[in-house]
Amino acid sequence: MLKNQAQAEIPTDWGKFTMIAYSEKEDDWMPHLVMIHEKTDFTKTVPVRFHSECITGDIFHSKRCECGKQLHSAMDYFSKNGGILIYLRQEGRNIGIINKLKAYNLQDKGRNTVEANLDLGLPADGRSFNEVIEIMNDLKVKSIFLLTNNPEKIKAIEKSSIVFKGRIPLEIQATKENEAYLKTKKEFFKHKLNIE
Repeated sequence: MLKNQAQAEIPTDWGKFTMIAYSEKEDDWMPHLVMIHEKTDFTKTVPVRFHSECITGDIFHSKRCECGKQLHSAMDYFSKNGGILIYLRQEGRNIGIINKLKAYNLQDKGRNTVEANLDLGLPADGRSFNEVIEIMNDLKVKSIFLLTNNPEKIKAIEKSSIVFKGRIPLEIQATKENEAYLKTKKEFFKHKLNIE
C-alpha cells in the first residue's frame, strides 16, 4: 500500500502547491510525487494530470519528446484552475533512463520508439496506472477531469471507483525533432493527436 510519507508547501512559478511523497516505505529515494495546487476545490470535480517521469524532457527540455512541455502546460492550467499533478516515477514508459538512452541510439538508426523498446527486449509501454487510483483514493478525490491525450489513462480511471467527467486535451505543437515520435504515439498508442 502506498502511504503519504511526508508533505510540505512548495512555492513555484505556478503558485503554491502542497507536495506529497507517496511510497510503501519511508526510506524510498524515488517516491511518487503529488502536487496539489492551493486553488484546488475537493468539493468539485478536480482537474488531474498523471505524468510519468521524463528526466530528459522534464528537466533538460529535450526536444525528442513533448513531455516537459506537457508538464508545464498542465502546471499553467492548474495555476488558473487548481488541480492535482501526480508525478509517477516511471521513466521512459517504465524502462528506466539507461534503457531509454539505449533506445534513443536505436531510434537514431531508424527505429521508432516502439520498435526500439521491443528490440531491447522491453515492453512497448511497461507503465501501470494502479498507483494513481491508490493515491486519488487516499486523497478522497471522487471525480476528475483528466488532462491527457492517452486513452489508456482514461481506461484506468473508468475501471476504478473514481468518476471520469471528461478529458482536457494537452496537445503540444510538433517539431522536426519530435514529429516521428508523436506520429508513433498516435498510430501505435492511439493518442488523441491532431498530427498527420
